[in-house]
Formats: sequence, C-alpha cells, structure tokens
Amino acid sequence: MASSPYADLDRPPLTERALQRALIVPGGLWRQVEVRAETGSTNADAAAAARDGAGEGLVVVAEQQVAGRGRRDRQWVSPPRAGLTLSLLLRPGAADEGRGWAPAPQHTWGWLPLLAGVALLETVQRLAELDASLKWPNDLLIRTGTGDAKAAGILAEVSGDAVVVGIGLNVTTRPEELPGTTGLPATSLRAAGAKATDRDPLLRSLLRGVAQWYGGWREADGDAEMCGLLAAYQRGCSTIGRNVRVLLPQGRELTGTATTVDGYGQLGVRTADGERRVSAGDVLHVR
Repeated sequence: MASSPYADLDRPPLTERALQRALIVPGGLWRQVEVRAETGSTNADAAAAARDGAGEGLVVVAEQQVAGRGRRDRQWVSPPRAGLTLSLLLRPGAADEGRGWAPAPQHTWGWLPLLAGVALLETVQRLAELDASLKWPNDLLIRTGTGDAKAAGILAEVSGDAVVVGIGLNVTTRPEELPGTTGLPATSLRAAGAKATDRDPLLRSLLRGVAQWYGGWREADGDAEMCGLLAAYQRGCSTIGRNVRVLLPQGRELTGTATTVDGYGQLGVRTADGERRVSAGDVLHVR
C-alpha cells in the first residue's frame, strides 16, 4: 500500500486546484497546471502533450519523478515531495495574435533555459533568502560554508515549434538523501538554511517569474538584451570571471577565463589562443 502524502509533515503535498486558481488567470501565460503523484519524467510527459497538440502554457508537476534526466542523460532523483520537479510547455515558434507576439526566431530559443534560470534565481533569493547564483548554462548554485553546491538543474528540449523546459529544485531534501556527484556537491534549500521551504509559494513565484520574463522576451522578438534578460542573467551568473575548463565532444576541451554570456546565450572564454564562444548545446560540462 502506498504511503499517505501526509505521512511526512515536513513535506505536505501540492494542491492542484489551489495552484490552478492562483496561476490560471485571464490573459496569463499558464493555461493548465497538472500535479501528478508520480511519473517517469515530466519532460517526457510535456513533450508527449506537445506532440498531441497541447497549447502553450501547460505545466506538469510531479511529486515524485522516477526516470528524470538532466543534461546529457544524467539522472535526476529526489524523494517524494522533497523538491519541485516540473516541466513547462512553451511554443516560441508559434505566433500569438491575441498578445501581438510574432514567432521568435529559432536561434533565440536557447535563451529559454537561461530565462527559467533567472526566474528560479530570483525566487530563491527573494523567498529562501539564500546566496544563490547561476552556473552557465543550466545549474542553480547556493553558497555554503564550504563553497558552492548545486541545488537545481534545468533541461530544455525542442519538439517542433515547442520547447519543453524542465526544472528540478531540491527543497527539503536531507543531507543523507542528496545524491553523490563527481562535480560540485549537491544541496537543498533546507540544508543550506533557507528562510522558506514551503513548495507552494516557491512554485507560484517561479511560474509567475517565468511568465513575466517570457512575456517580455516574446514582446522583444526573442532579443534578450532588449528585454533586460541578458543583463539579469549576467548579474546572476557566477561563471563569469572564473577560470573554467569546458569539456567538448570528442575529448576536446577549452581552458581559460569566462568573460561573458553574450546576446546569443553563448559563454565567452578567453583562452591562450584568444577569445572563444561556446553554446550550451555544444558543451558536455563546465568545471
């Protein structure tokens, strides 16, 4: 018999109806919010909905994800109700006449996971009151007493004119439940001493932030600089200014100093041979 979702009082379940009432509003981006007790992968669920013709604005949230993936098919696991695991269905390649949005050029779509990162960073800084930053291209880091630790990851996948953006944030995961990693250590909001670990307001803030940034980005036809997204990302990105080793396919790598994130969402690296730009899709890992 499955355990009750109320068995662990530190991890109450999310309420789908309350989230729908709060987030599905006239003229808003979000049109459907689904909370599932368990699923294999929220990204896979949202991608399947996209193929079936679901419109922009679907949010799929899982209380437990049993086959979640990060970038390069890395596994993303979390105990039931210990984090926020969700995927967003966006259609940047489709016009929205009601909002006056033209299709965003496909070369700008790489900004969507960075956009989600900015919204997540703002939520964690404001509600959890933690010293957080973004590691290019897809991680949220929290400063701990022993250095930076990873609390969240973001994965975006393209399906036709749709982009599915998956977000996984450790909220109340206990130290003994955190996965072992070969890179930065993992942490959670609670383990890092967050002022707030209630997932409901965290989720509402995150989705409202994504909607606000996405609306500005669409109105600017995908121009991250024009809508202020580029400056916000650069302010929050702790990769800029650090010495990095960028692992590329076929065993290649770049070493140097990260100098910027540019208007295309690429990371600028000053190497011994000069300035190089790399895109997230071409990178295996940044250390």
